[in-house]
Amino acid sequence: MSTALETNEKEFVRELRRALDESAASLPAPARDRLAAARHAALARKKAEPQFVRVAAPSFAAAGMPGGIGMAPDLPRRRRARLARFALAWPLAALVAGLFAIAYVEDQQRTAELADIDAAMLSDDLPLTAYLDHGFNAYLSRAH
Repeated sequence: MSTALETNEKEFVRELRRALDESAASLPAPARDRLAAARHAALARKKAEPQFVRVAAPSFAAAGMPGGIGMAPDLPRRRRARLARFALAWPLAALVAGLFAIAYVEDQQRTAELADIDAAMLSDDLPLTAYLDHGFNAYLSRAH
């Protein structure tokens, strides 16, 4: 969509330039001279376009990356883009790995708690069917 807009703008500018050139030819000579002088004065007062200066910023050195984590100026643009995407993927990978580790540890703790409960039930003097009886569970609730 932006290319269509740019094309329309360029076409408009061409038409405007053509119309101004045609009307400038019909102006009297003194008016053309005054317009030319005004144009030269305006161009002389025009602000200079900002120049971009490359500033070196400190960066952390990392093994295997020339120039550290900051983008090295001698790398091609495509390679720098890949490195930037790769650098952004590390925190995401660390987050996912951390979530998996937390889930694994919690699962291990839950398994250990269930194993302790099973061991206590199996080592108790009551038969396992007593724990399955609803009346016995009610008796235990009232007894405590």
